[in-house]
Amino acid sequence: MPALSQGAKKISFTTSWIPEGPNLFAYVARDKGFWKRHGLDVSVARGSGSGAAAQSVSAGTFDFGMAATPTVIVQAAKKLPITCIGQINYDALMGVGVLSGSPIRAPKDLEGKKLGASVTSGEYPFLPLYAEKAGLDLSKIQIVQVDGKVRERTLVEKQVDAVSAFATSTVPSLAPLGTDVRFMLFSAVGIEFYGQSLTTQPARLQQDRALCEAFVQGAMEAIQFTMTNFDEAIDIFLKANSEVAISSTGKEYARIGLGLTNLTNLVPEVKQNGFGWADPAKVATMADLVMKYAAGEGAVKPDVHTLFTNDFVGKIKLSPAELATAEKSAAPFRKYVGT
Repeated sequence: MPALSQGAKKISFTTSWIPEGPNLFAYVARDKGFWKRHGLDVSVARGSGSGAAAQSVSAGTFDFGMAATPTVIVQAAKKLPITCIGQINYDALMGVGVLSGSPIRAPKDLEGKKLGASVTSGEYPFLPLYAEKAGLDLSKIQIVQVDGKVRERTLVEKQVDAVSAFATSTVPSLAPLGTDVRFMLFSAVGIEFYGQSLTTQPARLQQDRALCEAFVQGAMEAIQFTMTNFDEAIDIFLKANSEVAISSTGKEYARIGLGLTNLTNLVPEVKQNGFGWADPAKVATMADLVMKYAAGEGAVKPDVHTLFTNDFVGKIKLSPAELATAEKSAAPFRKYVGT
């Protein structure tokens, strides 16, 4: 490509959290050469939360980033300049987690029980909506406020009967230690929140569309690779993150995280329209829910037609054989989220 002959363009990218399943693709895109083939030399920085990642991209601290899609909508509602240029995965996997042997089998069973929750966690504002959709009385649940750093421990030690959290963080942290958990997902009752989005500033989108397209294409190629070359993707990730690799549970942590993430990409959006494509109708509904439950006072609903673009996505699709491979590699992880 012409860009390669001129030398790769240096680009900065931030994930939304520590190395884990949802951001594993970034290490594959960088180290397997997907971004390089598009003329990009991308540095990958680990994040400290979707809110911080969205803010740093809006400020131009990073050229591109990733963040939980509902969080991006919140930040845009606060007038931060940010644009979603491609979906990384399609279910935030928000939900209520319980130990695998728990008698809690359905949302209604939560009544009369203790639910550990962190007010700073992304799913917390939507608990009333979940209760409404699931047909349970939230006033009959004892919500125990806990710090997000010890939330899982309170469940393991049975200080609470359940926790509200993201399955992509809780399950990989506990399952490798021999503590099996299962999640009742918000999406199971019709609350459909996309997972993570690729983001950049609107100005960059307007001024350098070729750069945005190159970045997105490399990312989508890497996501496809993680779904069709599961074991190799794990190996690349572990080589890039030695602190995970040296942990006795590191490989299993990575496997479960990627397995859950890949499950969220086995959806009609990807199968029919290709990787990265966002359904405008779902985006609009999601924005309405975010504004009602999470945006806070003074927020103004952003124009979702400018906040999200499908201009750079949909070019990469799974062949029937690739889809079969992806389905097979993701199947063992369905037990954690009941799908």
